[in-house]
Order: sequence, then C-alpha cells, then structure tokens
Amino acid sequence: MSLKSFQLNLVNLRPWLTVLAVFWLLASLGLGWLVNSLLIIFGLLLLAPVIAFFGFRWWLQRNLVTDQCPVCGYEFTGLNNSQLQCANCGERILVQNGHFRRFTPDGTIDVTAIEVPAKSLED
Repeated sequence: MSLKSFQLNLVNLRPWLTVLAVFWLLASLGLGWLVNSLLIIFGLLLLAPVIAFFGFRWWLQRNLVTDQCPVCGYEFTGLNNSQLQCANCGERILVQNGHFRRFTPDGTIDVTAIEVPAKSLED
C-alpha cells in the first residue's frame, strides 16, 4: 500500500472524523444535552419522509375509488367525497361511499330507465 493511496483514504474520512471529534468535545464539556438534541433532530429528519410516505399510502388506499360511470360504464378512478367528470361521456359524477353516482342538483329527480321486451301478438 503506497503513501498516496493512504492519503486518499484519509481525505475521505476527514469529514466524519471532524464530526466525531466535535461531538466528543461537546460531550466532554458537559454539553451532552446538545449532542443528544442534535442526534434527535437528525433522527427525526431521517424518519419524517418514511412516515410521510407510508401515511400517504394509507390515506390513498382509503380514499381512492375505482368504479364504473353510471351513465356509460367507463371504468376510471377518483377520490372519495369529490366531484369529477367522466372522461368518456362528460357526465358529472359524485364519488360517495366508495361508489360513483350521477351528480343531480337539488330538486332533480333521477330516474333509471329499464328496457321492457316487446311481446308479439302471435305468442
């Protein structure tokens, strides 16, 4: 092992050794509370994105609804308790309780039509 490669390894370790020396100096002076608070802040900074990621996934699983448009049958996704527009037919849709339904203003009666087969007179 040559001297130059040893020097290159020390150059990579220098910042970490400096941080370690500063923490050791603060702890030896009776400022352990400062070291502990810095470590807690650093730990929270590392944990906060992980907790936020899993929290967002949990919220998304509870509020993301996949259903079919009640008018045209096109399947798409929307957020629970929101209004959106069908990408296929343009109908305004209300998302409630995990299902899509047509948005009807107050005073409007929404009727669902059914097809009745016609019987011929010869039957």
